[in-house]
Amino acid sequence: MPHSLILNLLPLSPIPPKFLSGRHLHALFLNLVSSVDRKLGDYLHEAKADKAFTLSPLQIVRDTPTRDRKKQHHILQWQHNKPIPAGTPCWWRISLLDDTLFGKLTYLWLNLNPEQPWHLGPADLKITSILGTPQGGVGRRAQGWANVATYEQLYEQASESNCNLDFAFCTPTAFRQSKYDCALPSRELVFNSLIKRWNQYSGIEFPHTLVEHIFPSFFDIHTEVATDSRSKFIGCVGAMNFRILGNVEPPTIQQINALADFALYAGVGRKTTMGMGMVMRI
Repeated sequence: MPHSLILNLLPLSPIPPKFLSGRHLHALFLNLVSSVDRKLGDYLHEAKADKAFTLSPLQIVRDTPTRDRKKQHHILQWQHNKPIPAGTPCWWRISLLDDTLFGKLTYLWLNLNPEQPWHLGPADLKITSILGTPQGGVGRRAQGWANVATYEQLYEQASESNCNLDFAFCTPTAFRQSKYDCALPSRELVFNSLIKRWNQYSGIEFPHTLVEHIFPSFFDIHTEVATDSRSKFIGCVGAMNFRILGNVEPPTIQQINALADFALYAGVGRKTTMGMGMVMRI
């Protein structure tokens, strides 16, 4: 069962920019896991593949409208050039793709001590609340990121007739091709990424031939760079529309729509466990 959780956080001291990178947030997540299951934390730390979770960059709660709200509403902040001051409300999205991982962490969610500080570099953070369903109480940009559904629900509730697939690439998104990264989101790269993760965790097999019915029809994307002290990552952000074209049977349309809805939880492409590849269907 995929879960997309929003953690509301409050820093007790300033967070320096260099500790807001994906690898530091990845380490914070592993510390959360290890606090309730040391073996699982060690396993996730050592695992090279089969990582059944994704993370967002840390977000400052802001509700100030942008000049172009429609275009920018879904784009998240992945780079911080200044420290986040103490007392600044923040949120952080964690998605879990399999029930085993969620079940292991249930003790953490149910027994959360709001006074217990967690460490992000030299800064202490308090987790003030965890949201697992769409609701208020978070910043405007966090709306829509908290959700939960079983794989059966995602499949059964997916449309059999909607041939319009609108995506927002909310953090830099890139895909591995051979030895190199590709920042251009072709239908094969986007949907094969989703099919791979769906088939790995859902128990409901989808064929890779689904991609043959999908065609890009609109895109408003550009490349952005995410950097930290050790690496530079180039990916695309923006909006893109795919359409299902041709004489396509309703069950096939339903499977493709289920994948599009699943993107909220799974993300696409590389470094999804470090904040990249966050995708939302819009």
